Formats: sequence, structure tokens, C-alpha cells
Amino acid sequence: MLNQDRQIYINVPKLDSADVNKALPVLYLLDGENHFHILSAYIEYLRHWKIIPPIIVVGILSVDRVKDLTPINSLINFDGKVDSTYKTSGGNEQFLNFIQQELMPYMEANYKTSPFKIFAGHSFGGLTAINCMLTRPDMFNAYIAISPSLYFGNKYVLRLAEQKLPKLPMKDKKFFYSVGNEDVTFRDDLLKFDKLVNQNSLKTFKHEYKYYPSEDHMTEPIPAYYDALRFVYKNWKFDTTK
Repeated sequence: MLNQDRQIYINVPKLDSADVNKALPVLYLLDGENHFHILSAYIEYLRHWKIIPPIIVVGILSVDRVKDLTPINSLINFDGKVDSTYKTSGGNEQFLNFIQQELMPYMEANYKTSPFKIFAGHSFGGLTAINCMLTRPDMFNAYIAISPSLYFGNKYVLRLAEQKLPKLPMKDKKFFYSVGNEDVTFRDDLLKFDKLVNQNSLKTFKHEYKYYPSEDHMTEPIPAYYDALRFVYKNWKFDTTK
């Protein structure tokens, strides 16, 4: 699909004897090299105290991050300047095909997975999570977008949301999105996006927006990913009828 070898990290949580034969939900995580260990640790802790179920984490490592995690080709960076490192941008469609047609079948063939799937990303990864939700809503059951780079491509994904959100089949889906105390564009764009979500929100579509005023772009994933897990599994109850 991508004509290259891709490295992934996989964390299968420790299981209590009663859970050994259970099929597990899978969280597909972008920028695995940065956030895989944080999410795996959160899941292990919360699972241990029966706050959330055990979840397999699949950390996808970046090769050409700009290419994989951007929906269109655009050379304009966050500062509005032409940036030669953006020249490969626009490979998001191909990258999502790789996850859907190669990575998911691999996980389903080699691990005992349940149908429930979560997609999580930060910055360009957050942009990818939202782009996936808008263009392939059925690919995942829950989407997590931490500080999504909505500025990219003259706000391409924000404009896409205006078109797609009103008719998006989001019944029973969950969506967590957040921003830190970072450049004003990040927050302004996400507030515009939040307004669209609330305007078009179907009654069965659960979503949560969070603002972290004491966190910057790089520290925000630490509280936000924890809060995202709590949100996705807000009404989860430990099954005692084993």
C-alpha cells in the first residue's frame, strides 16, 4: 500500500485470569514514537483499577510525518511561510488505506480483537483523526484529536467539516478534542470547529471539547490522552458476571 516497511509498537495489556479469553478493543495511535508509552501506562493503570477495559495499543511510527498526516499538498506552514519540508504533504488518503487495508487486518488476524476501535493523534495526528472521521466515519468507533493542526492547507479540514458534519453518520460514535494554551490560531480554529460540532450534533453523538490553559502544545497530550480515555469509557462498567 505504502511501498515501504513500517514499524509499529504493540502493547497487549496484562489480563486478569477472567479476561484471558476476552476480545479486546484496539487503540490505533499516531506518532507512536512519542505517545505509545504514555497511553500504554494509562491503560495499564486504569485497567488495573477497573475504570476502563483492557485495550491493545498500536503505535504507528512516523516515516514521513508530513506526508502521512496531511490531507492535501500545501507548502504553507503554521507561520504562513513557504516551507520546503512540506513538499511531500498530501499522503493522508494513502496512509488511511494502509491502516484500514493492511494494519487492521493484521491486528485482527494475530490478536483477539473486538470490533471497537479508537483512533488517536496529536497535532498533525489530530488533523488526521478529524479528517478520517469526516471522510471515513465508520472506520473507528471513537476519535481523539489533541491540538489538531486545523490551520493546515488554508484550513482545509475546517472547511471540509462545514460540508460534511451536517450529514455525517455519527450515531453512537465518540469524539474527544482538545487544545492547550498555544498560539491563538490553534484555539480559534478549534472553537470554530467545536461550534460546527455542536450545531450539527446528533443526539446520539457523544463529544467533548477540553481546553488546557496551563499546558502548551507539547505538554498537553499528557493530561489530554488521560481525559480522552476517561471520556470514551465514561459509562463503562466492570462486568462482574464472569
